[in-house]
Amino acid sequence: MASIFSRIVSGEIPCYKVAEDDNYLAFLDINPLNTGHTLVIPKKEIDYIFDIDDDTYAGLMLFAKRVARAIEKEVPCNRIGVAVVGLEVPHAHIHLIPINTMDDMNFRRPKLKLTPEEFKSVADRIAKRFNEMT
Repeated sequence: MASIFSRIVSGEIPCYKVAEDDNYLAFLDINPLNTGHTLVIPKKEIDYIFDIDDDTYAGLMLFAKRVARAIEKEVPCNRIGVAVVGLEVPHAHIHLIPINTMDDMNFRRPKLKLTPEEFKSVADRIAKRFNEMT
């Protein structure tokens, strides 16, 4: 059975997309730690990030770097934190989280509750910035 992320890639499940190319997709986490919390995935379903072939892994990281730069320009923060946990969804993914303190990366913190309009606004701003940078 396809992972939820593969179902997002196929368009079966909607997302708040911020960036996409032929091999990778970035979209807002629907349970964000902070506004702008984004997930970056390879479109090819691979469960464990270190099982990804070297070229795809390098491409994923370079794509994530570009997405992070777009987030930084649209979400006030000191940095973009990066986390790879990989236990909650069996599809390799990178969390890009706007942070101001170390505690902003604590996944045990309560998640933000954003409206669909807020998610759309943030995704649209990041996507616009990403597209301007490419």
